[in-house]
Amino acid sequence: MSRAVRAAAVASLGIAAAAAVYGTLIERKAYRVRREVVPVLSPGADPIRVLHLSDLHLAPWQRDKIEWVRSLADLKPDLVIDTGDNLGHPDALPALAEALSAFDGVPGAFVHGSNDYFAPTPKNPLAYLTGPSKGETATATRLDIEALEALLRDRLGWIPLNNAVGQLTVNGTILDLMGTNDAHRGWDRLDRLPAMMDALRELDEDDTDDPAVVLGVTHAPYQRVLNAFTTQRADVIFAGHTHGGQVCVPGVGALVTNCDLPRDRARGLSVWHHAHQASYLNVSAGLGTSIYAPIRFACPPEAVLVTLVGDDIGYS
Repeated sequence: MSRAVRAAAVASLGIAAAAAVYGTLIERKAYRVRREVVPVLSPGADPIRVLHLSDLHLAPWQRDKIEWVRSLADLKPDLVIDTGDNLGHPDALPALAEALSAFDGVPGAFVHGSNDYFAPTPKNPLAYLTGPSKGETATATRLDIEALEALLRDRLGWIPLNNAVGQLTVNGTILDLMGTNDAHRGWDRLDRLPAMMDALRELDEDDTDDPAVVLGVTHAPYQRVLNAFTTQRADVIFAGHTHGGQVCVPGVGALVTNCDLPRDRARGLSVWHHAHQASYLNVSAGLGTSIYAPIRFACPPEAVLVTLVGDDIGYS
């Protein structure tokens, strides 16, 4: 090996080591709020500020994340949408309760990811680059999903949407909500969705002629889920799971999405088209990582404030 080749190899290793240190110690904690405006309400309707939380993967010692999530209450959201993977450790529930208690009294809805059912297990932190994770559970520690449900549903009053539907009125607008359990594990029941949505639409809670705004909520944005939501005329779809790619290449973006979502949709707001219909799609890069892969690069953690506003121009 020539001296020049050895020097280049050493330099490359140095750059990789510096990037790993940066991604682990700095960017992983560089929390930020992404703000989006989506025109789906009736003309003249009062705006609705939706705080989208996803993939906290919270561990008890992550005080900075707990305090930052609590600070999001200063945004004064009208609605919280939680797209799952809140827990990142078997003992994380008290920490999660502390973080989310800041939103006491704010209406919300939630679905679960598999990490709400099972604790993370040690694995190669770069294994996700080879394709979607397999989701093994045979050796994983089961988490207290009943206690998590009690926190989100009973204490905070949020609507569970795991293969379920619900309805809220926020700032004078009726919201029809539909959701799935974790599609990454195959726990979604899209076959039930049409009948549930038909029943929901028969509810007569509307004193105006304005149609309800339909929100789809899922943890993992598999195309089959997005297509089903769009068929059910979702105005906006909220999803997480991808971590935005977690380790991205500047100028290139996400290398993987951990599902069949195209890489250019791994994070951000876009429009999803299916069967001559369209829905806005917001995919959150999430706020955490597995405790066994604590790194982010070119993909900082985020919460998303999506403001729904009135508009008299349709889209297709």
